Amino acid sequence: MVSLISPAKAQQKIAQSVRERRLLSELTQEGLSERSGVPLATLRKFEQKGLISLESLLKLLLVVGGLEELTDALKPPIPTYTSIEEVLKDNSKNTRKRGRRK
Repeated sequence: MVSLISPAKAQQKIAQSVRERRLLSELTQEGLSERSGVPLATLRKFEQKGLISLESLLKLLLVVGGLEELTDALKPPIPTYTSIEEVLKDNSKNTRKRGRRK
């Protein structure tokens, strides 16, 4: 799959979204830091540069909202079928439990 956004741009967009959610919740950086358990310096660095650990991001989303949306967005897509033949053909495939070796 071809991505039209770079990882750096995605980091900035995510940081901006969390900042906007914080402001909509009428929280200061200090308030969000206290409620989430994420150090204030980490939160400031995240809002400025987009750099943060996954665990800290999840803690922030737990407070400002969006954790459920994120986990739902990462679920594998559910196939849509247009005929019974497609259903039967898809059911014959085995779902992989591991990736291929290099």
